[in-house]
Amino acid sequence: MLHFEPGGAASPSRTTAAPLTVYVEGPRDRSILRAWAQRVMPRDARQVLADSVILGGRQPGRALEHFERHLADVPGARALCVLDRDDGQGTPPDANGFELEFFTWGRRHIESYLVVPAAIRRALGLPAHDRRIERAIERHLPEQADESAWRELDAKRLLAPQGALPRALGCPLPLARIARVTLADELHPDVLALFGRVVALLGPAARS
Repeated sequence: MLHFEPGGAASPSRTTAAPLTVYVEGPRDRSILRAWAQRVMPRDARQVLADSVILGGRQPGRALEHFERHLADVPGARALCVLDRDDGQGTPPDANGFELEFFTWGRRHIESYLVVPAAIRRALGLPAHDRRIERAIERHLPEQADESAWRELDAKRLLAPQGALPRALGCPLPLARIARVTLADELHPDVLALFGRVVALLGPAARS
């Protein structure tokens, strides 16, 4: 479990991290995760994704193959592969006892966790009284409590440059900036669960 400081950040309290490789589907995923890490565990954010590998899509098998080679060079290394759920594609491969774990988002895409009106407003520099974001979201999104509908939402398409939300707002959405300005208490439990896994993989030295 993450321990939060008064500012809402996790407090790993460490000096040297165990080797940790983070596999991500693409560069945008990495930029979003890096932004969240700066919010959740600011002391360690730079190092958490320093040894990241871009898979070029949802390719857990490629992560496993890469990690097997990496482990030969770095004995004791650990790894976490972060995957979109997409359309319920197959389960990740067996890691064969290696210190490689798979984390699959509960919602369809990582972008699903960026649909936070207050964070979008801050990222765009809009005043608090500007309600265009809420009006646009009401037309295109399920109720906040309907998690099953959120699981199926194609947020990647919704937030794309030609997606419904940017068109409604009249501008593209800076996704990494939205992640960066999302406050700790605005982060979905799935995001906090991911960073809980990161802290666990970093080992005792990463926890206070």
